[in-house]
Amino acid sequence: MIYPVTLTEERLGVQSPSLAAMSAPWILKTTARGVVGTLGSVLTRSGAVSKSMRKMSRQADHLERTANVYRQEALFTARVCSITNESDTVKRLRLEVPHPDFSFRAGQWVDFFIPGMEKVGGFSVCSSPGLLQRKGVIELAVKYAEHPPAHWIHTKCTVDSRVAVRIGGNFCFDPSPSDSVMDLLLVAGGVGINPLYSILMHTADLLKHPHGYIPGRTHLCYSAKNTEELLFKNSIISVCGEFPDNFSCSFHVTRQSSEVEQELQPYTTSGRISEEVLRHHVDPQRTLCYLCGPPPMIECVCIDLQQVGLPQDRILYEKWW
Repeated sequence: MIYPVTLTEERLGVQSPSLAAMSAPWILKTTARGVVGTLGSVLTRSGAVSKSMRKMSRQADHLERTANVYRQEALFTARVCSITNESDTVKRLRLEVPHPDFSFRAGQWVDFFIPGMEKVGGFSVCSSPGLLQRKGVIELAVKYAEHPPAHWIHTKCTVDSRVAVRIGGNFCFDPSPSDSVMDLLLVAGGVGINPLYSILMHTADLLKHPHGYIPGRTHLCYSAKNTEELLFKNSIISVCGEFPDNFSCSFHVTRQSSEVEQELQPYTTSGRISEEVLRHHVDPQRTLCYLCGPPPMIECVCIDLQQVGLPQDRILYEKWW
């Protein structure tokens, strides 16, 4: 992630638990490195990115790319308690984080520390804060890559593996009871679904367990190459079925080579997310859009949203390289 934007800059309280068994030199060394060096903001709000900037950003590590982004100071130990295949290329990890001071906001990510590894991973939490409150766990959906942390997750991580995590990011949805009711438009491309799925499930939790803020309507536009790469699709459809007056979704596949599964056909369209599709779900006075995906997609969708009248300060986005 390279350039998260929020309506207002938020700061969370910093927790400082003991690291107990994880107080190893590799943690202290990596944490110290995380506060030095920065690329600065290589993306402008207009979305203009030079080729040289793109190349530099791809080569940068997660800690360098996010050096100017908010993160907590505390590291928390975590145990891998479940590993499942979300798709052919994506593994879903469930991490038990037992410390009572650990918390996060829907949409945020974790710095992911692996014992003995210099590189630090950066992965969005795909579960809701409510799951942490109820079961003491968070979930990550990680796509296969040669980058060491992702490669470790796909090739060496096992149940009971121990890691450390630290919450970061300003891209989040955490309404207060006194906030005005907003309709949410969630627009995801590829694995950019992860923070938006967290927001979707958090919104569902707000309906199931009201705490003062009642969400408006939420619509998810989700684009992937084919239906096999649509992560969480069954859960998304289930939420829409459980709360038909509050949730809806549309899946957009750009390279589908086989017939779309029957159960997905009512929700699936061939082609990218178009301006016309977005127009149906934008009310300039009520809509707040959260957007996450590859930079070219983000740039196009931002332009389309503004073309249909959504003010720039109602478009919150996070770009993953």
